[in-house]
Amino acid sequence: MDREFRETEEGKNLLKKYEDALQYNTDIYLQVEDYEYVAHHYLNTGKKNKALKAISKGVLQYPFSVELLLEKARILYEVEKYHQALEVIDRLETLQPGDFDVIILKAAVFSHLEKFEDAIHLLQQCLDLVEEKDEVYYNIGITYQHWGKYDNAIENYKLAIEFNYENEEATYELAYCLDITNQLEESISYYEHFIDNDPFSHNAWYNLGVVYSKLNKWDDALRAYEYATLLKDDFSSAHFNMGNSYMNLARYTEATDAYKKTIELEGPTPDVLCCLAGAYERLELFESAVSYYKQALKINPAYHEAIYGVGSCMESQDKWLEAIHFFKKALSYDDANPTYLLALADAECNAGNTITGIELYVKLAAIDPYNVELWLNWSFVHYEDADFEKAFEVVEQGMDELPTEADLYYRAAIYLIHLGKYKDAFVFLENALTLDFDKHTTLFEFFTDLETQKALYKIIEQYKK
Repeated sequence: MDREFRETEEGKNLLKKYEDALQYNTDIYLQVEDYEYVAHHYLNTGKKNKALKAISKGVLQYPFSVELLLEKARILYEVEKYHQALEVIDRLETLQPGDFDVIILKAAVFSHLEKFEDAIHLLQQCLDLVEEKDEVYYNIGITYQHWGKYDNAIENYKLAIEFNYENEEATYELAYCLDITNQLEESISYYEHFIDNDPFSHNAWYNLGVVYSKLNKWDDALRAYEYATLLKDDFSSAHFNMGNSYMNLARYTEATDAYKKTIELEGPTPDVLCCLAGAYERLELFESAVSYYKQALKINPAYHEAIYGVGSCMESQDKWLEAIHFFKKALSYDDANPTYLLALADAECNAGNTITGIELYVKLAAIDPYNVELWLNWSFVHYEDADFEKAFEVVEQGMDELPTEADLYYRAAIYLIHLGKYKDAFVFLENALTLDFDKHTTLFEFFTDLETQKALYKIIEQYKK
């Protein structure tokens, strides 16, 4: 796009002009870059169908504009209208044969239509035609990955990195495929080889950090990202991943600094703003957290992760009605999201709307029965109502889905003790201790009576011996 309006008055006036013309059904004539701006605005705010309508109007006015036709094909691809995208691509190929961007898009469409061999053949033809061979190998890798041929994908991602070690997308996808095929641990030497050849390569250290992150070795990952940023202070991706490493190490204040540095370098994006907000939420600085979640929503009102984040802050402050409002709003964008459903069910129950909450637990059990928090939280609602029989039935149902989850066995023992079924309770307690002995401390949260605690402690110690 030749002109970037962003959030200037010129951009706002253009959007108003376009939307007024739609509302009053009047003709409007804009420049090519104006149609691009309007379409990008709608895409960035999650309104893909509006983006498609805007770009289609542009194509009607400028039927031979390669820029608008390419943008229309991309949006059709985004909204999964693959056959229509191919029709537009056919027009593009007559106007601008051999265009690299068009070939890449066509291959992506073929891939989603599961015409993998056609996509790969198309991409391989590009290798002798373009200088950006890393991009070609990267896209071949993506195609093999979609096809489920991870070893072929790995081979092509490595070729992409050999041609351009700064290809972050290839690096990330390579780590993903190595993870899927259980080759990550063995691949560390592959990345260390690059560092041995060039210890001052910020990308080499960054790539090593990505692998350690995938292995959940957060201290090692953090060290690698720190080296990367020392070698290149404006390496925004490394600063962002440092933030993620700090979060996983529960070093939340340092995480806020890393995320702020990322924003300083590349500008605010909903993703980074939500990460920053999440760090403040962990620090229980809810006012700051909500402020950053809302900044993310100003950029993209449909960014439901931020809407959920605001609800989560309300939940942490026992503001149940406000939490319910935001969880429902998040679900309006992603109605089967297990995290959102569980949060809403919990909030409804805490607000006293037990029937509604239980209905949501039942719905979630059909969608995500392997969520241990579902069974614990749902059973706890009945426990608080002193309906220990029903509480036990819920965790028993959970154990059918998660037969090796120690928390469920401990909870079953707790409910059975309240029912006076001590022999049955001991059987579940024994299973729980076998599965995860260290979690036995959860028992004492439910029994504050000193005599009961002593009796439980005696049983646990006997089992320990």
